Amino acid sequence: MNAVTQTVAAEPVSGVEIFVPLAKLKKSPKNARKVPHGEAAIEALAASIQHKGLIQNLVVEPEVKDEKPTGYYLVTAGEGRRLAMLLRAKRKQIKKSEPVRCWLDTQNDPSEISLDENVTRTPMHPADQFERFAELSNEKGWGAQEIGARFGVSASVVKQRLRLGAVSPKLLQVYREDGLTLDQLMAFAITEDHARQDQVFEGLHHNREPWIIRRDMTASNVPATDRRAVFVGADAYVEAGGTIIRDLFSEDRGGFFEDAGLLDMLAAEKLRKIAGEVQAEGWKWAEAHIDYPHAHGMRRFYPQSVPLSDEDEVRLEALSTQHDELAEGYSSYDEMPEDVAEKLEAISDEIDAISEKRYAYDANVIAHGGAFVVLHHDGTVRIERGFVRPEDEALADPQPEDEAEHADPEAVEDEQAGDGDEDVQEFEEEDEEPGKPISDSLTRDLSAHRTLALRVALGERPDLAVIALTHTLTAQLFYSYAEAGCLEVRPTVTPLGSHADGIEDTPLAAKANEAREAWAERMPRDVADLWGFIVGLDDEKRLALLAHCASRTVNALRLPWDRKPRTLQTADRLASALALDMAKDWTPTVDSYLGRVTKAHIVEAVTEGVSEDAARRIADKKKPDMAQAAEQLLAGTGWLPAVLRTPEPEVEQPSEAEAPDTEAQDGEASYAVAAE
Repeated sequence: MNAVTQTVAAEPVSGVEIFVPLAKLKKSPKNARKVPHGEAAIEALAASIQHKGLIQNLVVEPEVKDEKPTGYYLVTAGEGRRLAMLLRAKRKQIKKSEPVRCWLDTQNDPSEISLDENVTRTPMHPADQFERFAELSNEKGWGAQEIGARFGVSASVVKQRLRLGAVSPKLLQVYREDGLTLDQLMAFAITEDHARQDQVFEGLHHNREPWIIRRDMTASNVPATDRRAVFVGADAYVEAGGTIIRDLFSEDRGGFFEDAGLLDMLAAEKLRKIAGEVQAEGWKWAEAHIDYPHAHGMRRFYPQSVPLSDEDEVRLEALSTQHDELAEGYSSYDEMPEDVAEKLEAISDEIDAISEKRYAYDANVIAHGGAFVVLHHDGTVRIERGFVRPEDEALADPQPEDEAEHADPEAVEDEQAGDGDEDVQEFEEEDEEPGKPISDSLTRDLSAHRTLALRVALGERPDLAVIALTHTLTAQLFYSYAEAGCLEVRPTVTPLGSHADGIEDTPLAAKANEAREAWAERMPRDVADLWGFIVGLDDEKRLALLAHCASRTVNALRLPWDRKPRTLQTADRLASALALDMAKDWTPTVDSYLGRVTKAHIVEAVTEGVSEDAARRIADKKKPDMAQAAEQLLAGTGWLPAVLRTPEPEVEQPSEAEAPDTEAQDGEASYAVAAE
């Protein structure tokens, strides 16, 4: 062995390469690095040395005590590499006697050498690192796991660097020139479409927030939280040839479905399959729609209550008893042992299945009606049964109808008014005949007296007034029979779909529909039985039905062509009495508000909902960017525009000059209690 590669020199000569056993190397007390290397850095060095060997020598000097060499060497530069070698020895990858290539230096100041190694160097630009990782993957075919093992980093980190290395060369160059931040580059890396990346970059304005870049990069894609994506499922979409874009640098909640057309097709196909199953129940037709067809113009029939069989009644009673015995002592499924919870859940499902038999559609309705199978707002399937096309109504509802009941009341009144004189003439000229009915004019006369008496009597019986009003409203809202009640009260239900796009597909609309259907399923088939049904309800349920009917007629729309200040004032008072909180069901977004108002309104909203400082930060942005930023800032604040705010309840103070009205005060007190 020559002097240049001697193992251990008897007389150490500076400036030569030597091999020292790992166990003979020590950390130099003159090492400039006082903060130790991190575990991740040592792991990376160990992985690198394992796969590529020691690329760079350690710089050492002999340890001397009492002016005599101890046989050990102090590592002046390369302490991290020494620790990495020790880690490999600990893992039994090498022995502690493994020779380590070192550079012997006894001429230079060890402290300066250590400082020099850590200071006098230029780290590689991240863009160069990203591209080199991509080259290893493309040219050598190495996957993220293998690359990570060779460089001591996790596979997820390698995937991120590979994705960044696949960004458009144009954008990587801009990043090298400090024209983009790393966060902005990561936002562009959400897809590997270079053309799309360049297009979005060219379209950026002065505001280059990463979230804006991500929004623009995925503008034509469908988020995984979309109802269509939830319904179809990622596996089925990918199996059909679709691609899901993943954001490796932020929480993407499942990614983005790239092909919206394919997603729509798969959703429609799946809905049509379910529609076929529904039609197999015996319905004449079943239609599949992604969105509910609100303009169908069909009459709807609801299931009617039917008695259970004796067998089902016995089984239901046994199941209910068993359910109560198992659930006794527990307040929730979480508190139960797993086997008890599973058994209880199975019993509950069977109880629900038997209970559903209490309601069934009339055979005529099924034979001549149909159902809509649509996609709900949360990605679940919504099946709406009982619709009958106009040409099939007579077949589905063969009940005879009195033509006189459907006649125009004004026309009948005019006809009766014109015949009055003839009735008198007839009375004077014709002789009396046994069994002949009384004249129409006398009938009208007597019925007027009876009507007046009914008005007075009903005014003295609030309990029956509630029944009569509930009957009149229910007959018209559930049966479309305006003539079924004797109160001249005409409810008007104004459709809201033409005033706010998508409002009928919201969770709040679903809640309203569920309430209506729950009542409709309990109604008797024949409107002639409706009075008895309402009389048979207890007071609480009767008032609940009246409240439901009244609620459907509420109209607080503010229309430019329909000025109605008193109506809107009453709507405000109703909202106050109900303590209405619109923030539970409405949030300010670009689509719902911020993108449809002026910049001044946006600034005002952020000032009120967040702070003046936050409003100043976005004040100079262009309107689209400002609206997006405001949406982020206002999320979760509960801010509402003035139109949606509920006024504070009015407190009216009686005038000092007026004597207090005890009866009125009692009424106001009752109203306050009801409002609470």
